[in-house]
Amino acid sequence: MPKTILITGATDGIGLLTAKTLAAQGHTLLLHGRSTEKLEAAAKEVGGTPGTFRADLSRLDEVEALAEEIQSRHDRIDVLINNAGVLKTPQARTPEGLDTRFVVNTLAPYLLAQRLLPIIPKDGRVVNLSSAAQAPVDVEALRGRHALDHMAAYAQSKLAITIWTQEMASAHPDGPAFIAVNPGSLLASKMVKEGFGVAGNDLSIGADILGRAALSDEFADASGRYFDNDSGRFAQPHPAAGDKGQVAAIMEAIRELVADTN
Repeated sequence: MPKTILITGATDGIGLLTAKTLAAQGHTLLLHGRSTEKLEAAAKEVGGTPGTFRADLSRLDEVEALAEEIQSRHDRIDVLINNAGVLKTPQARTPEGLDTRFVVNTLAPYLLAQRLLPIIPKDGRVVNLSSAAQAPVDVEALRGRHALDHMAAYAQSKLAITIWTQEMASAHPDGPAFIAVNPGSLLASKMVKEGFGVAGNDLSIGADILGRAALSDEFADASGRYFDNDSGRFAQPHPAAGDKGQVAAIMEAIRELVADTN
Protein backbone atom coordinates (compact mmCIF):
# COMPACT_ATOMS: atom_id res chain seq x y z
CA MET A 1 0.00 0.00 0.00
CA PRO A 2 1.35 3.46 -0.88
CA LYS A 3 2.32 5.49 2.19
CA THR A 4 2.45 9.23 2.85
CA ILE A 5 6.00 10.01 3.98
CA LEU A 6 7.32 13.32 5.32
CA ILE A 7 11.09 13.89 5.15
CA THR A 8 12.73 16.90 6.77
CA GLY A 9 15.89 18.25 5.18
CA ALA A 10 14.80 16.79 1.85
CA THR A 11 16.40 19.29 -0.52
CA ASP A 12 19.81 17.61 -0.73
CA GLY A 13 21.93 14.72 0.53
CA ILE A 14 20.41 11.64 2.11
CA GLY A 15 17.00 13.29 2.46
CA LEU A 16 16.66 14.04 -1.23
CA LEU A 17 17.94 10.64 -2.35
CA THR A 18 15.61 8.88 0.11
CA ALA A 19 12.68 10.93 -1.23
CA LYS A 20 13.52 10.04 -4.83
CA THR A 21 13.86 6.35 -3.96
CA LEU A 22 10.56 6.18 -2.07
CA ALA A 23 8.68 8.22 -4.68
CA ALA A 24 9.88 5.79 -7.36
CA GLN A 25 8.25 3.02 -5.30
CA GLY A 26 4.89 4.79 -5.57
CA HIS A 27 4.68 6.51 -2.20
CA THR A 28 3.43 10.06 -1.64
CA LEU A 29 6.32 12.29 -0.53
CA LEU A 30 6.14 15.46 1.52
CA LEU A 31 9.38 17.44 1.37
CA HIS A 32 10.62 19.92 3.94
CA GLY A 33 13.41 22.42 3.39
CA ARG A 34 14.61 25.88 4.43
CA SER A 35 14.65 27.37 0.92
CA THR A 36 11.67 27.76 -1.40
CA GLU A 37 13.97 27.62 -4.42
CA LYS A 38 15.67 24.43 -3.26
CA LEU A 39 12.30 22.89 -2.47
CA GLU A 40 11.07 23.61 -6.00
CA ALA A 41 14.21 22.04 -7.46
CA ALA A 42 13.91 19.01 -5.17
CA ALA A 43 10.27 18.51 -6.10
CA LYS A 44 11.20 18.41 -9.79
CA GLU A 45 13.98 15.92 -9.07
CA VAL A 46 11.70 13.69 -7.00
CA GLY A 47 9.08 13.77 -9.73
CA GLY A 48 5.33 13.51 -9.59
CA THR A 49 3.60 16.02 -7.33
CA PRO A 50 5.27 15.89 -3.91
CA GLY A 51 4.07 18.30 -1.27
CA THR A 52 6.57 20.99 -0.22
CA PHE A 53 6.86 22.75 3.12
CA ARG A 54 9.31 25.53 4.01
CA ALA A 55 10.51 26.12 7.56
CA ASP A 56 13.71 27.02 9.40
CA LEU A 57 14.06 24.29 12.01
CA SER A 58 16.35 26.47 14.12
CA ARG A 59 13.22 28.51 14.92
CA LEU A 60 10.79 26.52 17.02
CA ASP A 61 7.95 28.89 16.19
CA GLU A 62 8.46 27.93 12.55
CA VAL A 63 8.36 24.25 13.54
CA GLU A 64 4.99 24.89 15.17
CA ALA A 65 3.77 26.62 12.01
CA LEU A 66 5.13 23.75 9.89
CA ALA A 67 3.15 21.19 11.88
CA GLU A 68 0.01 23.30 11.57
CA GLU A 69 0.44 23.65 7.81
CA ILE A 70 1.01 19.92 7.36
CA GLN A 71 -2.12 19.10 9.37
CA SER A 72 -4.16 21.63 7.39
CA ARG A 73 -3.21 19.85 4.16
CA HIS A 74 -3.05 16.21 5.28
CA ASP A 75 -5.08 14.07 7.66
CA ARG A 76 -2.56 11.22 7.75
CA ILE A 77 1.24 10.90 7.80
CA ASP A 78 2.32 7.26 7.74
CA VAL A 79 6.03 7.94 8.23
CA LEU A 80 7.95 10.94 9.55
CA ILE A 81 11.68 10.84 8.79
CA ASN A 82 13.46 13.45 10.93
CA ASN A 83 16.47 13.74 8.64
CA ALA A 84 17.40 17.43 8.85
CA GLY A 85 20.57 18.12 10.81
CA VAL A 86 23.39 20.58 11.26
CA LEU A 87 27.02 20.25 12.33
CA LYS A 88 28.98 23.39 11.45
CA THR A 89 27.07 26.64 11.22
CA PRO A 90 28.10 30.31 11.28
CA GLN A 91 25.14 30.91 13.60
CA ALA A 92 25.89 28.61 16.52
CA ARG A 93 23.26 30.36 18.65
CA THR A 94 19.60 31.00 17.94
CA PRO A 95 18.09 34.41 18.73
CA GLU A 96 16.72 32.79 21.91
CA GLY A 97 20.27 31.92 22.99
CA LEU A 98 20.07 28.16 22.43
CA ASP A 99 22.69 26.08 20.61
CA THR A 100 21.60 25.72 16.99
CA ARG A 101 22.75 22.08 16.84
CA PHE A 102 20.54 21.10 19.78
CA VAL A 103 17.57 23.02 18.34
CA VAL A 104 17.77 21.56 14.81
CA ASN A 105 18.98 18.06 15.68
CA THR A 106 17.05 17.40 18.90
CA LEU A 107 14.32 19.89 19.79
CA ALA A 108 12.76 20.57 16.38
CA PRO A 109 12.24 16.88 15.53
CA TYR A 110 10.78 16.26 19.00
CA LEU A 111 8.35 19.15 18.64
CA LEU A 112 7.39 18.14 15.10
CA ALA A 113 6.77 14.54 16.12
CA GLN A 114 4.67 15.61 19.10
CA ARG A 115 2.54 17.97 17.02
CA LEU A 116 2.02 15.43 14.22
CA LEU A 117 1.18 12.49 16.51
CA PRO A 118 -2.59 13.01 16.06
CA ILE A 119 -2.26 12.20 12.34
CA ILE A 120 0.34 9.41 12.57
CA PRO A 121 -1.48 6.05 12.79
CA LYS A 122 -0.60 3.40 15.35
CA ASP A 123 1.15 1.37 12.65
CA GLY A 124 3.08 4.44 11.50
CA ARG A 125 6.72 5.18 12.16
CA VAL A 126 8.91 8.07 13.26
CA VAL A 127 12.47 7.53 12.05
CA ASN A 128 15.06 9.75 13.73
CA LEU A 129 18.54 10.39 12.36
CA SER A 130 21.08 9.51 14.98
CA SER A 131 24.82 9.09 14.45
CA ALA A 132 27.80 6.99 15.44
CA ALA A 133 29.00 10.24 17.01
CA GLN A 134 27.23 10.24 20.39
CA ALA A 135 28.39 11.86 23.61
CA PRO A 136 26.91 12.36 27.08
CA VAL A 137 24.65 15.41 27.09
CA ASP A 138 25.65 18.50 29.03
CA VAL A 139 22.16 19.53 30.12
CA GLU A 140 23.32 23.07 30.88
CA ALA A 141 24.57 23.39 27.30
CA LEU A 142 21.27 21.94 26.03
CA ARG A 143 19.52 24.69 27.97
CA GLY A 144 21.81 27.28 26.33
CA ARG A 145 23.69 28.22 29.47
CA HIS A 146 27.14 27.65 28.03
CA ALA A 147 28.71 26.99 24.65
CA LEU A 148 30.11 23.86 23.03
CA ASP A 149 32.28 23.44 19.97
CA HIS A 150 30.72 22.13 16.75
CA MET A 151 31.52 18.45 17.19
CA ALA A 152 30.65 18.29 20.89
CA ALA A 153 27.29 19.93 20.27
CA TYR A 154 26.60 17.64 17.32
CA ALA A 155 27.51 14.43 19.17
CA GLN A 156 25.49 15.43 22.23
CA SER A 157 22.48 16.43 20.13
CA LYS A 158 22.56 13.02 18.43
CA LEU A 159 22.58 11.15 21.73
CA ALA A 160 19.74 13.40 22.88
CA ILE A 161 17.55 12.51 19.88
CA THR A 162 18.37 8.84 20.44
CA ILE A 163 17.30 9.21 24.07
CA TRP A 164 14.00 10.88 23.27
CA THR A 165 13.37 8.20 20.65
CA GLN A 166 13.49 5.49 23.33
CA GLU A 167 11.45 7.59 25.75
CA MET A 168 8.71 8.33 23.19
CA ALA A 169 8.59 4.62 22.36
CA SER A 170 8.03 3.85 26.05
CA ALA A 171 5.30 6.48 26.25
CA HIS A 172 3.50 5.09 23.18
CA PRO A 173 3.66 1.29 23.53
CA ASP A 174 0.79 0.80 21.07
CA GLY A 175 2.48 2.83 18.36
CA PRO A 176 3.55 4.57 16.31
CA ALA A 177 7.06 3.12 16.31
CA PHE A 178 9.95 5.45 17.17
CA ILE A 179 13.26 4.29 15.71
CA ALA A 180 16.72 5.89 15.84
CA VAL A 181 19.09 5.19 12.95
CA ASN A 182 22.74 5.93 12.32
CA PRO A 183 22.50 5.96 8.50
CA GLY A 184 26.24 5.42 8.08
CA SER A 185 29.33 7.37 8.99
CA LEU A 186 30.85 9.98 6.68
CA LEU A 187 28.37 9.67 3.84
CA ALA A 188 28.71 12.10 0.93
CA SER A 189 26.41 14.79 2.28
CA LYS A 190 26.94 18.53 2.31
CA MET A 191 27.25 18.39 6.10
CA VAL A 192 30.10 15.85 5.90
CA LYS A 193 31.92 17.83 3.22
CA GLU A 194 31.65 21.06 5.20
CA GLY A 195 32.32 19.46 8.57
CA PHE A 196 35.15 17.09 7.74
CA GLY A 197 36.47 18.20 4.35
CA VAL A 198 36.04 14.75 2.78
CA ALA A 199 33.95 13.63 -0.19
CA GLY A 200 32.31 10.87 1.82
CA ASN A 201 30.84 7.46 1.05
CA ASP A 202 27.95 6.54 -1.24
CA LEU A 203 24.76 8.32 -0.14
CA SER A 204 22.69 5.34 -1.21
CA ILE A 205 23.98 3.53 1.91
CA GLY A 206 22.00 6.02 3.98
CA ALA A 207 18.97 6.25 1.70
CA ASP A 208 18.62 2.47 1.68
CA ILE A 209 18.56 2.10 5.45
CA LEU A 210 16.13 5.00 5.89
CA GLY A 211 13.78 3.38 3.41
CA ARG A 212 14.03 0.09 5.26
CA ALA A 213 13.49 1.73 8.65
CA ALA A 214 10.46 3.56 7.26
CA LEU A 215 8.72 0.64 5.60
CA SER A 216 10.26 -2.82 5.97
CA ASP A 217 8.98 -5.60 8.19
CA GLU A 218 12.39 -5.95 9.86
CA PHE A 219 11.71 -2.66 11.68
CA ALA A 220 8.06 -3.36 12.51
CA ASP A 221 8.87 -4.25 16.13
CA ALA A 222 11.85 -1.94 16.53
CA SER A 223 10.23 0.88 18.48
CA GLY A 224 12.69 2.41 20.92
CA ARG A 225 15.68 0.70 19.34
CA TYR A 226 18.83 2.10 17.73
CA PHE A 227 20.06 0.74 14.40
CA ASP A 228 23.76 1.22 13.63
CA ASN A 229 24.21 1.02 9.86
CA ASP A 230 27.99 0.98 10.20
CA SER A 231 27.68 -2.51 11.71
CA GLY A 232 24.44 -3.34 9.88
CA ARG A 233 22.54 -4.28 13.02
CA PHE A 234 20.57 -3.07 15.99
CA ALA A 235 23.00 -1.97 18.68
CA GLN A 236 23.21 -0.26 22.04
CA PRO A 237 23.58 3.53 21.86
CA HIS A 238 26.07 5.34 24.08
CA PRO A 239 25.83 3.95 27.66
CA ALA A 240 24.58 7.34 28.86
CA ALA A 241 21.25 6.49 27.17
CA GLY A 242 20.78 3.94 29.96
CA ASP A 243 21.54 6.36 32.80
CA LYS A 244 18.08 7.01 34.28
CA GLY A 245 19.12 10.22 36.00
CA GLN A 246 20.75 11.61 32.86
CA VAL A 247 17.78 10.60 30.74
CA ALA A 248 15.29 12.21 33.13
CA ALA A 249 17.25 15.49 33.18
CA ILE A 250 17.49 15.55 29.38
CA MET A 251 13.79 14.86 28.89
CA GLU A 252 12.84 17.51 31.42
CA ALA A 253 14.98 20.06 29.58
CA ILE A 254 13.58 19.08 26.16
CA ARG A 255 9.99 19.37 27.36
CA GLU A 256 10.61 22.73 29.02
CA LEU A 257 12.45 24.21 26.03
CA VAL A 258 9.75 23.07 23.62
CA ALA A 259 6.98 24.33 25.92
CA ASP A 260 8.58 27.78 25.83
CA THR A 261 7.48 28.11 22.20
CA ASN A 262 3.78 27.85 23.04
